[in-house]
Amino acid sequence: MNKSALINKRSLEEQAAELIREDIINGELTPGTRLVETTLAKEYGLSRGTIRIALHQLGTESLITQVPYAGWSVSELDDQDIWELYTLRATLEGMAARLAAEKITPQGGDRLQTAYAHLLKCCEGTDLSAITRADLDLHKTIIDLSGHRRLAQQYQLIENQFLSYISASNQSFDPAAVGSSHEALVKAICLGQGEIAEAEAVKNITGFEQLQQDPAN
Repeated sequence: MNKSALINKRSLEEQAAELIREDIINGELTPGTRLVETTLAKEYGLSRGTIRIALHQLGTESLITQVPYAGWSVSELDDQDIWELYTLRATLEGMAARLAAEKITPQGGDRLQTAYAHLLKCCEGTDLSAITRADLDLHKTIIDLSGHRRLAQQYQLIENQFLSYISASNQSFDPAAVGSSHEALVKAICLGQGEIAEAEAVKNITGFEQLQQDPAN
């Protein structure tokens, strides 16, 4: 694909960061892959300066790591990273699910069901990127329905790392199972069952032990 054709009127740096981010999430750029400015600039049809800014943005998201005297490389998740992301997701998403259930309205229920239906539709195919995005969008909808602004702000700061975590998790599941695994969570929220919703949110997150054992990681 000629990725330069995907560039539009948004900030070039923002678009470049998004395209590289997608390649990381999709697994096209695997953990440990070295990112060379000149190579990326040629591939995307952009200047090295634009690519450099994009790489620094991805660095702030911890998706890539700067190695002294060697440039940038795609971050690798070690056992500590996996444990931290798992426990952080469990804390934030569990709390959000409970609060969303306690505050659910008919309109909120419709929003949640729409997000869930979109995930199920994506899971009918094999596009891991689309499934991962729809998966994250469902959880972001729950975060928003919680009505907790500061929780939402903290989630946004690290959501791209969660996206990588979700992508790695979903690779070990059948696509259809990814969608159906959220059914109990969505149902509990819509029924206003806060404690059950919180438990289902945590249960829905692939444990760090399983990711440690996954050969893909």
